[in-house]
Amino acid sequence: MGGRRAAPPMPNAARDCNNATDLGVSRNATGGPAGTWTGPPVTPCGRSLYLPGFLKKLIQFVTIVRNRKVPPMPATPEDLFTYLHRLGIAHTTVTHAPLFTVEQSRALRGTIPGAHTKNLFLKDKKDTVFLVVAPEDAQVDLKTLHHRLGASRFSFGSAALLEELLGVTPGAVTAFGAINDKSGRVNVVIDAGLMQHTIINCHPLVNSMTTSIGRDDLVKFLEATGHVPRIERVADAAGAAPADRLQSDAP
Repeated sequence: MGGRRAAPPMPNAARDCNNATDLGVSRNATGGPAGTWTGPPVTPCGRSLYLPGFLKKLIQFVTIVRNRKVPPMPATPEDLFTYLHRLGIAHTTVTHAPLFTVEQSRALRGTIPGAHTKNLFLKDKKDTVFLVVAPEDAQVDLKTLHHRLGASRFSFGSAALLEELLGVTPGAVTAFGAINDKSGRVNVVIDAGLMQHTIINCHPLVNSMTTSIGRDDLVKFLEATGHVPRIERVADAAGAAPADRLQSDAP
């Protein structure tokens, strides 16, 4: 009667889980009491609380996410206009239906004064990237252009690379995209014939608007972004402005 009260019987599941031998859990190899587990902590059923493979992968994933460089959001048209104002550059912008081809942009002739442009986003075999800005009606021979620019053979840059460097999508390629190329990887080339026009029109990062800017101000903008443009004859004479049109571009 005055003896120690016996412990209540252990439930079968717990009793079975406590049997390390049946569970395949190794005994203490250092001479500890029978059934003493010296490995990682285990659940009542002998399952390890540590999952080395899973934890390793989890740590690797967390490390990758933490170290990943998230690219900055590309500039918006409003960001571009603010930047131009800060530089003291006058500009006007017209909103219109989205334009995806040079043929569609030709419909704006007479509505928007100045030279309209075509923009070629190119990459050579050495992964050097070029943005060639020329008059919309100019013919540019890509088979010989790389010789003029001292590059290897050209191909068009991918849409992914275009968005990564210039922050625009196909159909909205523009000299204004230089604002997004913080690394200065893109080499900007402006056709010499285009620079004969007093006003040059470019998309302000989207193809549903057209921004008119003075040719010298375009160069000023590019230089401010760290892209001193090369002025080269890259196209035939089709895009050159006749002498009687040089002043008619002015608003």
